[in-house]
Amino acid sequence: MGRASHQGGDSATARPIVRPPLLFLGGLILGIALDRVLPLPFRPSGTAVVCRVGGGGLVALGASMFVAAVRNFARASTPVPSTQPVRALVTTGVHGVSRNPIYVGMFLS
Repeated sequence: MGRASHQGGDSATARPIVRPPLLFLGGLILGIALDRVLPLPFRPSGTAVVCRVGGGGLVALGASMFVAAVRNFARASTPVPSTQPVRALVTTGVHGVSRNPIYVGMFLS
């Protein structure tokens, strides 16, 4: 119904050097390690509430984008792990806005 179009018989999967979730985890660990070695002073004055609300909004946006993308895949009967063959090309919903909304959601969260 316009939600997904089935691909041909190609069952090839992506073979990246490093999986994107591991890159995000590596960046987080590197940031924590650098903060321990080279701590920078962070003393927000009147902007603490704005920073917390803005940060919370980005986390909520990222989590909702992640959930919407996984739901989109489930509706199209396509597995989320990229190590499994794709069953359909999803181009509607959040996938119509971003090519990789799951990774964008991880980045924002």
